[in-house]
Formats: sequence, structure tokens, C-alpha cells
Amino acid sequence: MLAEIKAQTQQVLTELQAAGQLDADHLVVIGCSSSEVIGQRIGTAGSLDAAAAIVEAVLAVREQFGFHVAFQCCEHLNRALVVERETMRRFQLEPVTVVPVPQAGGATASTAFGQLQQPVIVEHIQAHAGVDIGDTFIGMHLRPVAVPVRPTLRQIGDAHVTMAITRPKLIGGARAVYVVS
Repeated sequence: MLAEIKAQTQQVLTELQAAGQLDADHLVVIGCSSSEVIGQRIGTAGSLDAAAAIVEAVLAVREQFGFHVAFQCCEHLNRALVVERETMRRFQLEPVTVVPVPQAGGATASTAFGQLQQPVIVEHIQAHAGVDIGDTFIGMHLRPVAVPVRPTLRQIGDAHVTMAITRPKLIGGARAVYVVS
């Protein structure tokens, strides 16, 4: 089952990368309930094994395409995010002081904290895209205009999957031009 979770995560994230043409200039938020992935209610049965498979898959796809990644913590840490120190600097994010653990932060965020090279916690981001595994509500961490991306897989393990890319706001009125020929 863990190999399947890893493969599903890689497939979904690769589809998101293709939809958004995500590269080193982009930040992707990952929200994940490992409880939902293993068929339990969110926040009730965090699985370090499922979390490890997901984090490993995300980091492999990140390595392939070069985008930055932020792992969302659970509500007990106000959905703060685990990022690499390099990401914090690149996107001028403000660090906060806390260490996520499975019971306060969630299995996925605490696993990511242990896997990243130089992990730091930040409170807010405005990501260019995101994957929500298990209905964790990543919307607060996306840029204002989110566009749904429909993955070919609607689940990772037993968890519902949604994803989005973002685009700049369209401003102006009847005379506005949005594409320069």
C-alpha cells in the first residue's frame, strides 16, 4: 500500500507541475491528512508510514522540476508550514518558532520537518499552486485567484484529492486588454 501511495502522490504532483509549468520560481503547498490516506477520519489516526511515503514522493518530484514546497501543519499549529530555509529566504517569509510533532502539526508536517535539509516553520505563504490530500483546506495559503486542476486520480490511498494553480488577477474594464499580440 505504501508504494501505491507514493506512486499516486508522484502522479498527482507531476500533473500539477504540468498544469502550472512549475519551476524554481514557484512555491507549492502540500496539505495532507495521513489519517484520511489510511481510511480514518482527519486528525484521528496519523500514519507516519503514509506520511513518509507522501513526503518522499513530493521531494522526488520537487527534485525533478525544481519548484519550492511547503508542507502545511494541522490546525493545532494554525496551519503553519514547513519549508526549507532557502525557500524562506527566496520568498521573504517570516519564520516562527515551533517544532511540529505528529500530535501537534500532523504526521506529514512532522515527517517533512525531519526530512528537509534545513527546515524552518513559517506562518503564512502565498503559494502558486497546491495539492490538498484529505480535505485539509490549503486555500488560505494560495494566491488570490485559484484555478482548480482536475487530477486523473481523485484519491491518494483513501483520501480525497483536490489541487489548484493560481493566476494573476485580471484588472480593468471594458477597454482592458489581457493578451498582447
